[in-house]
Amino acid sequence: MTFEIDTLGTRIKNIFKKFLVLLIFASIVSASLYYLYRNWTVSEGTRTGILYKISKKGKIFKTYEGQIQLGNSPMMNKQSIWEFSVDNKEVYEQIQKFEGKNVKLHYKEKENTFPWQGDTDYLVYKVEPVN
Repeated sequence: MTFEIDTLGTRIKNIFKKFLVLLIFASIVSASLYYLYRNWTVSEGTRTGILYKISKKGKIFKTYEGQIQLGNSPMMNKQSIWEFSVDNKEVYEQIQKFEGKNVKLHYKEKENTFPWQGDTDYLVYKVEPVN
């Protein structure tokens, strides 16, 4: 009788270990897939306009956020404003130099960004002055 209880206990321990390994593996795969989904690039492109705002903001995660007034818009309204985020400090510092000027911003639109990447799904990675 004691022998059967000992083997039963060993079996349960082995099953629990296998379940734990499977659970850890499934968690790693799920986290990796979730990370890929949140960083998936939906589109890439450029936007041109007058840069009128760029700032570092946030309560928990400090991110770089900006706005441009799109070209060929005589009035500033909700439709003519394009909001973007910058996740690179060097690009942010470059963009700061062009505040109030005409710029061309190169961006990648992500499926759904993480909070530390910015407030918007549009991540600017390059800026060029426009004459």
